[in-house]
Amino acid sequence: MGAVDEHGGQAIAVAYSGGRDSTALLHATAVAALEQPGLRVVALHVHHGLSAHADQWLAHAQAQCEAWAAQGLPVSLVWRRLKLNQNPGDSVEALAREGRYRALTEMAQEVGADTVLLAHHRRDQAETFLLQALRGSGIAGLSAMPSTVDRHGICWARPWLAHPRRAIEAYVAQHGLSHVEDDSNADPRFARNRVRLTVWPALASAFEQAEVSLAQSAARAADARACLDDWLAQSLAPLLVPGRADALSAPALLALPLPHQRELLRHWFTTCTDRHLPASSVARLTQELPALVDTGRSIQWRAGAFDVCLYRGVLICRPAALARQSPGDDVCPTVLLNIDRPGRYALPQWGGELVVSVVDQGGVALSRLAHVEIRARQGGEDFQLGPGRPSRALRKQFQSQAVPEWERAGPLVFARDQLVFARGLGVDARALAAPGEPQVTLIWVPNLTI
Repeated sequence: MGAVDEHGGQAIAVAYSGGRDSTALLHATAVAALEQPGLRVVALHVHHGLSAHADQWLAHAQAQCEAWAAQGLPVSLVWRRLKLNQNPGDSVEALAREGRYRALTEMAQEVGADTVLLAHHRRDQAETFLLQALRGSGIAGLSAMPSTVDRHGICWARPWLAHPRRAIEAYVAQHGLSHVEDDSNADPRFARNRVRLTVWPALASAFEQAEVSLAQSAARAADARACLDDWLAQSLAPLLVPGRADALSAPALLALPLPHQRELLRHWFTTCTDRHLPASSVARLTQELPALVDTGRSIQWRAGAFDVCLYRGVLICRPAALARQSPGDDVCPTVLLNIDRPGRYALPQWGGELVVSVVDQGGVALSRLAHVEIRARQGGEDFQLGPGRPSRALRKQFQSQAVPEWERAGPLVFARDQLVFARGLGVDARALAAPGEPQVTLIWVPNLTI
């Protein structure tokens, strides 16, 4: 049920906002833990900083947990303050949700809990189904919230997902539990609030069983999704480029019926990015791919925070942030670097790092890297692929080795004005160390954090 924590017992965590539902769940879990000696309950509280009352909610959570602990319940509190970096056009709801789950994950790992309980109930599930339907979601969205899901080594469980809201209200009243009221729940800017405050009362009045029926529909969609996921996993495997789980053969995809193409594109994108491919991107890709594959063109499409790129009939995904550097750009400055040992050399100006690793052959002498320059492509650079082979323009070498445009992005490494390393090609043959000489190889690793 839980993992061994720093106190020597088992720990189970509860996401605790201080509101009615999470208060009831935390109390019920702590009471149940009394029957399992050694089991500790850890309340995880996230301070979003979005409300003027956030400090008061934290104080309430601290006081509540201390009071319960004084009564003998095996409960304690840990909390984390969020800092939301909002850019124009960003959804506050989405940012807060992503930040909350990230904070909950970190806190659960810190206290050694491998299970986090969430207080969502049947009304929440019905509302989620309705919201997803209004957004035009497919089977994945209509499945709403799973009762259990494993992410980052943690089981996220919703034990009350089949329970009606009134049962939780009754539990709170029975035990005289105090809780906070989130003022943002009345803010009509948030879609869920508009459904909850305006749509739901009318819906429940017209259809008495709306909560039960919509939750049942979500459960049936979840069953269908499980079957679909199995089919997608089996069908996607033959379409992938051998050795590349992130590279999809466009011709192989186009050989399938159009509905299959759309579902496989969505599944592939989610597998690569852990994001959903926007409906507009699905439509554009399936419409434009046939002509592009026939003509052999290369292109990239923006899909939210990622780009979907086509090169020589192969599709890959990459963070859109990596698209900013192209030959001739002066965004990233020349950097002087002293590489004196194996390791990772961060280059924040370039959005990544050079990884230097010891090799037995095919590398460059470490001594040659004592004073190197990290530069952008300016045009006119040449590169030698192997000993005895002619040096050719860097652009032509990229083409001859079928290096996609997105894998050419990154710095060039020069030592005494001689090109030593280029991403996608490796170490220049003219810089190779002599046999038996201590040597290293270089790898450029872009920063993929979005």
